Amino acid sequence: MSLLKVRGVGSTLPLAAAVLLFGLSSSVLAQGNIPLITLTETGIGTLLFPGSPPIPTTGVPVADPGPGGLPNALTYNLLGPPALVAGDLILLENPAGGLSDIIRFNPAGTGGNPAYPASVVFYSDIEVGEAPVLADIGFPTAMYTNTVTLLEMGVEGNNGIVYTPTANQPGFVPGFAVTYNIISDSPVPEPSDALLALSGAGLIWLKLRSRKTRA
Repeated sequence: MSLLKVRGVGSTLPLAAAVLLFGLSSSVLAQGNIPLITLTETGIGTLLFPGSPPIPTTGVPVADPGPGGLPNALTYNLLGPPALVAGDLILLENPAGGLSDIIRFNPAGTGGNPAYPASVVFYSDIEVGEAPVLADIGFPTAMYTNTVTLLEMGVEGNNGIVYTPTANQPGFVPGFAVTYNIISDSPVPEPSDALLALSGAGLIWLKLRSRKTRA
């Protein structure tokens, strides 16, 4: 099978899948720039543009080049969203506090590395007596100055947050009404095709961005 190499976080994408995503672009464009990105602490997520099927995405443990980043942080390569706003989304377990997760948004080139892709880094707390998953490594030793703090919704074992950043908030992408569905403490089955986990989402980001620029 022919493979397309993707630089940065992640590795390969079947060339045939890339071609199919180009074919999906016309229906995606007709629906508008409103992607839904689902991320879990187990490393399994999806990227969904209206008018197209969900695209599996896989998080992998790599060094986080953001402030105080840890060396094996669960990182999702977003494959090309333009001008991702840097910052940290802080999730609390209850109104009194109790840090549960930090969702970090690193733009392309973070840390001065031009090969680093725009990414989301998922940090989660270490629960005593609980089997750890990929995100359960604790938290960075420093934070971005740009932060948003929210209270998780749901009960322990099935909680998280739906987050739609506005201008200048962490994770905002100019020209895209992007929403992040952050799922914590809830296992998600592995996708059947591991290669498709390194999706061609970047093709859609670029196509939509090109359309906006021409308008």
